[in-house]
Amino acid sequence: MRGRVRDHECVHEYEDDCGHVVLADLREENAAQAAEVLENTGFKTSTIAVDISSRESILALIDHAKQFGEIKYLINAAGVSPSQASVETILKVDLYGTAVLLEEFGKVIANGGSGIIISSQSGHRLGALPQDETDELAMTPTEELLELPFLKAIDDTLKAYQYSKRCNGLRVMAEATKWGKRGATVNAISPGIVITPLANDELNGPRKEGYRKMLSLSPAGRAGTPDEIGDLGEFLLSHKGRFISGSDILIDGGTTASYWFGDLQYLKETH
Repeated sequence: MRGRVRDHECVHEYEDDCGHVVLADLREENAAQAAEVLENTGFKTSTIAVDISSRESILALIDHAKQFGEIKYLINAAGVSPSQASVETILKVDLYGTAVLLEEFGKVIANGGSGIIISSQSGHRLGALPQDETDELAMTPTEELLELPFLKAIDDTLKAYQYSKRCNGLRVMAEATKWGKRGATVNAISPGIVITPLANDELNGPRKEGYRKMLSLSPAGRAGTPDEIGDLGEFLLSHKGRFISGSDILIDGGTTASYWFGDLQYLKETH
């Protein structure tokens, strides 16, 4: 049996052409909706409620997935945005939770397996951090991460989100060295604005005018689609992506390029 994991949080297990897919979400009813779609296309599924900010909950997810065989693929897209949560919650979910997920799945990922963390273009909006901060975000033991002084000093939700996403990419790099010893790869994908429920919250939230202007002035001139992110994820999980590990791949229609060097440079004052 081969395995695959994806999120909300979710773990996929495949056997021959028909597999078992475990889908996890903070609200199990959300996972159940996705499971119904997969069931209608021939997959066997199960669902489980998972709080990514809890190590105990992540371990329960792993135990649940192991019932169906080895875990070969992980995809995690759990997170909260600056308009959805407090600084404390963003850091606990997006930063700490992702670090724990990488750590615990890295202990059980199968040979030939692969993991993907769905991060964000926001991690690329920070300038170069001091080397000591970079090292601490990458390698501090997970249970000590939230005690880092420069994280405890954050009082803005957007800054908390940016630091969390920068940390995601750095933890992926650090974990890739460990996953590689098990014959597995792990990478991050950093999308720009993609039309999802989370993005819709931002496009209709307190920063909506800024987001809409950012899209109109980006090189692509539009938001991305879930299928475009999925195509990249499929490539990374396939045999074609086996030489890629420890990478954070930006897929944002050129928005970050414009942020640093083009029409969106005005955003540096507030972003």
